[in-house]
Amino acid sequence: MITARQTRAARALLGWTQETLAEKALVSLTALKRLESSSDLKVFESTFDQVRRALEGAGIVFLNSGQGEGVMIVHAKDESAQAG
Repeated sequence: MITARQTRAARALLGWTQETLAEKALVSLTALKRLESSSDLKVFESTFDQVRRALEGAGIVFLNSGQGEGVMIVHAKDESAQAG
């Protein structure tokens, strides 16, 4: 499962606002704010899944190991190149 910190870091790598991620993941802004909260607020598993899929679709890879957690971007989708 992805963590709140990973979600915030992934958004930062992509330059996305919370509003952008909520729109791309098809979740409410309130649900995303709960997911990204450091207060361990309850969030539906489907919300985590939709957010994870949206971020992975944009090139984010989630990293988890015994040493910690992180994210990296493997490719940035250039939407202008796809439009032409």
